[in-house]
Amino acid sequence: MIKKKAVAKKKSTKPAVKKKDPVLLSGGNPQIAKGYGDGPVQEYISAMPGWKKEIGRKLDEIIVRTVPYVYKAVKWNSPLYGIEGDGWFLGIHVFNKYVKVAFFRGSHLKPLPPGESKQKEVRYLDIKETDKIDEAQLSSWIKQASELPGEKM
Repeated sequence: MIKKKAVAKKKSTKPAVKKKDPVLLSGGNPQIAKGYGDGPVQEYISAMPGWKKEIGRKLDEIIVRTVPYVYKAVKWNSPLYGIEGDGWFLGIHVFNKYVKVAFFRGSHLKPLPPGESKQKEVRYLDIKETDKIDEAQLSSWIKQASELPGEKM
């Protein structure tokens, strides 16, 4: 029987490639590459700075619980939520002092989300660090928004 010599593996002299943290744009909004599906959205949420990360996780959880078949993407450095083939009904964006939830057809929601927009149909909900999220109301708006025609972007 022939014995094989053990060959010592050569150690790499290259340093391990470390994934860079996303750049935070104006207001702390993470710069995440455009992408479709849950992966890019989770990458965005993970990169949200400080207390905003927990808000992002909570929003994503409520959206998925309310619309289990939701379609996700990151475009223009913002997570978007929609119905595949029907467009987007909601987007999230980080600012210095709040996380903005944009309902693209928000003018059709009952009651109206509090934030007005220069765009006729868009309404906003701004969530600040000390705000308590009214999950029942938010879920109602999300459900209503998901049943409206989506925004093509």
